[in-house]
This record gives sequence, C-alpha cells and structure tokens, in this order.
Amino acid sequence: MTRLVFDHLTTWITAAAGEHALDLAAHVEERTGASRRAAMSALKRLVDAGWLTRSGTPRRPVFAPGALRQVVRSYTLHGLQEDLPWQRDFAPHFALPKHVERMVQHGFTELVNNAADHSGGTSVTVSLRQTPTHVQLLVSDDGIGVFDRICTAFSLEDPQHAMLELSKGRLTSAPDAHTGRGLFFSSQLADVFDIHANNTAYQRRAWESGGWKKGRALPRQGSSIYMAIALNTTRTLDGVMNAWSLAGDGIEFDQTRVQLRLLVSEGQALDSRAAARRVGSRLTTFKRAEIDFDGVTDVGHGFTDELFRVFAKANPGIELVATNMTPRIAALVKSARAA
Repeated sequence: MTRLVFDHLTTWITAAAGEHALDLAAHVEERTGASRRAAMSALKRLVDAGWLTRSGTPRRPVFAPGALRQVVRSYTLHGLQEDLPWQRDFAPHFALPKHVERMVQHGFTELVNNAADHSGGTSVTVSLRQTPTHVQLLVSDDGIGVFDRICTAFSLEDPQHAMLELSKGRLTSAPDAHTGRGLFFSSQLADVFDIHANNTAYQRRAWESGGWKKGRALPRQGSSIYMAIALNTTRTLDGVMNAWSLAGDGIEFDQTRVQLRLLVSEGQALDSRAAARRVGSRLTTFKRAEIDFDGVTDVGHGFTDELFRVFAKANPGIELVATNMTPRIAALVKSARAA
C-alpha cells in the first residue's frame, strides 16, 4: 500500500488542485498509487492545514488551492528559457498582490536566467511557496557556485571579496550579454535574501541597516538563492530601481553602496592600500558611491589615503560619500581629502 507523505504532497498539490478541481482525489490516486480512502484522507488533512479549500457536496467535492501554496519543479539548464516556467508552471497557481507578483516575477526570471547562463551546471530546481504573510522563492542549481564563478572571472582569491563585488552591483562575467543588475536588484526587492554556494553563505535582511552579513552555509554543491517578500510590503519594483538611479527614474543604475564590513573580520582594521583598491574596483562604472563604514572600528592612513585621495583624484567623475564613520575615521578621511 502506497504511503502518502504530507510534505511531498504539498510540493505539487497546489497545481493539481487548479487543474483537477473536480477529480482531485482520482488524480492523487493515479499519481501516487494510493487507495481512494488514503487519497481522501490526505485531502482532508490538506484542507485542515490550509493547503486546499473544499466546496461542493460530500459526493461531488470541488477543491481549490488554499492560503498555503507551493510549486516545486526541476529543469534541465541547457536551452532553458526562464520566462516559460514562470508563465506556464508557476504564475497561474498563486494569488499575490500585483506589485508583489511583479517583484517575484523579476526575481524568478533573473535568478533562473543566472543559473542557465552562468552556473555551468546541468539542472536547476525552483520552489515557490505562498503563506498567509509571505511569498518565498528558492532557486538551486548544481553548478560551480556563484562565489567560485566570480573569483575565477575576476581573479579574486577570497569568496569574501566576491561578495563585496556582488554587493556593489553591475557585476557580470559575461558583459556582452548581461548588465549585472539581476542578482543585485533581486536582493534589494526582498525582505530576506540568502546566497549559499559551496560552503559560503551571505544574507541580507531589509530591516537591518548593516546590509550583507555572513550566514550559515548549506553543505551542498552549486548555488542556492532564497528570497522572501512580505505580502503587505509597500516596496515596488519601480521604487527599488529608482532608489539606485541618481535621476530617480530607474533608467540608469549609476549609484551604489560599498559595505566595508565585507572586507574585514570583526575587530580587524582596514589598514592597507590593497584593501582600498578592492573598494575602488569597478566604481568607475558608477557616478556616486556611498562608502559605508558600518561595522568597521578602525582604519589606517594608507587605506584612507589610497581611496579618498589617490583614487578620488584619478576619478573625479565619481562622488565618494563616506557614511557611518567613527570620529577618528572621519578625521582620517577628512585629512586624506585635504592632502
């Protein structure tokens, strides 16, 4: 006798309810090999848990997706067109506020496209889940891993430096085909955003001013990227894009924020010109860069001189705005600018 596993049922029952509203029990029987009695018992549990709603009569029940919804699908990456899974397999089965759906669609297509074009893997698994309060997207591939890919493409030695570059935005290993906006803007759309790749993890929480922080990595090959958005958020795709455009129209992505905490371990000082050059890397693609000292307790003369005098004078078209400085750091920055 086939045993129906509840957690497995939840990964496909949402789509099944939409497609088999009048014969869902028969569909469960056919798909799983379970008995009619077991199928009806499982459907009752799903209704009680909020995964399904039931109407109609006892003899002719009509099922529909409930407040809890989930679709999980896996795809071969070769030749994958990221818009088709969204339109065909996911979007029809969810009931999201329009502005939230637009943000989820953006994140979905960008993250799946990144897996197809950059991971070097063979497959990707996508899970989209809706609860009464949030929508959650998880995209996992079996490729090289995002941090290893960046380190190889940009001759970096440390995943921490790869995360620094990712956090700036406009980072792509294929500039002829991509602008480097996808992962950056997906992270800005989310209330919770996690990147896991080859035993390295970073997380961003929209309500925390500190930005990116190290997380606890998943022990798996490839990249897993998770984003969650509150259903009652006032955030919009246009609003997020506008925030990183100096003109405020979202057309150009011409300002960024550099989180210096990504360069140091807790309690360490930023003391070298090499570290300053890492900060300045690729900033010439922007017109304004906020240099965020949050979490940095000490810096050296070499670091501030290299960034705020040498780099600034060599690149007068870039406005460097230092924020969250201690009084001593502020004095060092002022001295470097005046030299």
